[in-house]
This record gives sequence, C-alpha cells and structure tokens, in this order.
Amino acid sequence: MDLNTHILVVDDDPGIRELTGRFLEGHGFRVTLAENGPAMRAAMAIAQPDLIVLDVMMPGEDGLTILRTLDPATRPPVIMMSVIGTDVDRIIGLEMGADDYLPKPANPRELLARIRTVLRRRAPPPATRPERGADWTFEGWRMDPVARDLHDPDGANVSLTDGEFRLLLALVEHPRRVLTRDFLLEAMRGHDADQFDRAIDVQISRLRKRLAHDRTPDLIRTVRNEGYMFTAPVKRG
Repeated sequence: MDLNTHILVVDDDPGIRELTGRFLEGHGFRVTLAENGPAMRAAMAIAQPDLIVLDVMMPGEDGLTILRTLDPATRPPVIMMSVIGTDVDRIIGLEMGADDYLPKPANPRELLARIRTVLRRRAPPPATRPERGADWTFEGWRMDPVARDLHDPDGANVSLTDGEFRLLLALVEHPRRVLTRDFLLEAMRGHDADQFDRAIDVQISRLRKRLAHDRTPDLIRTVRNEGYMFTAPVKRG
C-alpha cells in the first residue's frame, strides 16, 4: 500500500515537519512538506495527496480553519494533530470532518499505524464491493455504494465525508435493527482505529443533518443505552 502513496505533512514546526517526513519516507511513502495553509494549497495544486497530516495549532490560519476550507466530497482523508489532546478537541476535530485525531507529540509508529488504518478503510475491499447498479433506496433517497453517491428525494447530490458514508452504509445494510456503538465504530473507523467516547454520537448527529429533508421522517432512532436504529425500509437494486 505504501509504494507511491503520497502523504502531505502540514506543520509550522520545521523540526517536527522534517522528522515526520523522513520517518514516513523511510517507510516507503512519498512525502511533501508544507509549513502553513498557503503552502499546503500550493502543494495540492501540483499533486493531490492520498492523505494529509495536519497540525491544529499554527499561527495565522490554524488547522481547523484549513480543514473547513476543504471540500469533504473531494478532499483526501485528514489526520489532525495537536498539542491540545482532550476529548473535547478530538470531538471538534471529528465534527469538522477529520478522519482521525492524534495528540502531540505523537509516537511516529502510532502515526504510521493511523495513516495505514485510514488508507485501508478509505475504500472497501474489492471482494466485498457491491456490483454496479445495486443501489440502496429508502424513503425516496438513493445511495450508490460503488460511486459513493447519495441523492435526496429531489435528486440533489448530498456530500458526505468518508466516515459519514461508511456510517450510513452500515445503517442501511442493517435496517430496523439496533446497532451498538461498538459495531458502528468498527464499521466507520476500522477495528484498530482509536476509539473514544461520543465519536459515534457526534457522527450520528452530523449524519442526521445531512439526511434532513421536508419529505423524509427521522431516519435514525436513538435506542437508549443500546445504540441506533435505521427506521426506514430499504430496497436494493
């Protein structure tokens, strides 16, 4: 997976930036370094990375502001890093659309493991991918698991982050069943990803907003002390 995989490291600290870059290059990745938002965008205009490692605490345009400017439908996955590593800050990072969040200083091997995990879960394994044309439909919505498209009852495309898409897919594949938070965490973030309180609750809240439509009832029910249920009947094909 590492050969020719392009990682963009954005950090204002030249020491951390260089050390991170050399470590990742030593494990077979192609690495580009950027010291701030403008340098990051200039690098992306030349070559789109497969993943961005983005520092939060930077002067001027901070990491969360930079993340907000990236289109969730087209941007590569983003791992946020910050010296402020509380659960609240992690939740904010996820809520903004980050794929993972690490406190600084991070163990380089842990960062490497997180990068590999995020890249692995970016696309489903070929053996489990549904055939083209096997769309999921529910309450007027249409979801294409191959093209990773979601259309509302009016036919408008709804942009989802990778985590939101995986979460919705897990729900529609198991309609009218109570799914635990642990099950949804595994479906959304992978078995070896970092798990922390409220991650699923935050993602469910974001997904509910994406699915809000005047012709659609509430599609996701909270089952107290158990998890969540997708309430709509689902058809495939």
